Amino acid sequence: MTDEIIKIEELTKVYDTGEIQVAALKSIDLTIHKGEFIAIMGASGSGKSTLMNILGCLDRPTEGHYYLEGDDVMEKSDNELSAIRNKKIGFVFQSFNLISRTSSLKNVELPMVYGKIGAEERRERALELLKNVGLGDRAHHMPNELSGGQKQRVAIARALANNPPIILADEPTGNLDSQSSGEIMDIFCNLNRQKGNTVIIVTHERDIAEFTDRIITFRDGRIVKDEITKEVAPC
Repeated sequence: MTDEIIKIEELTKVYDTGEIQVAALKSIDLTIHKGEFIAIMGASGSGKSTLMNILGCLDRPTEGHYYLEGDDVMEKSDNELSAIRNKKIGFVFQSFNLISRTSSLKNVELPMVYGKIGAEERRERALELLKNVGLGDRAHHMPNELSGGQKQRVAIARALANNPPIILADEPTGNLDSQSSGEIMDIFCNLNRQKGNTVIIVTHERDIAEFTDRIITFRDGRIVKDEITKEVAPC
């Protein structure tokens, strides 16, 4: 196996509501290597979304350590975490999170604007990314002119804008029909196999999880199962 890209040690996350404290994660240990294709499963409230937020540097743990490419994320300032999110992590969400009055092209360009990439290079890269996800002819369409599957393809292209090594996808097929879901998972599979991205998907659907090589199951804030899948859907 290749080098570690994510390592978490005794990670705990406690939410203080004022009246009670709720432990969403309870002393989790987990290692993910570069180039892995992983599904995180669990019922609502199991801790999987809390873990995803911490992995994506959107939230901080209460205790423990999170090492991203060897760096302890706990020691980073908010500005440093923002830079990590922009350069190292691509996000894909169930609800797509596209800007409604902006074209597919401009949506994909947005992370590159924050990355201070010049306009010409942004446009060229965005067009290429849209082409790579099968939407080369939809660059100037608005989100309301796209199907759910097409919107998610735009979201994936946007996640890849700054060429991040890690893709985090939170229920990326939750709003899609079965055919579109399969097509989206094929894209993630190709990103992992051909481009080498580390892909981590949160899902509650076993058939979606089985596209991946490794399934990690959460229950009540703990990892209860970590399995290597025997059969992987063809890319």
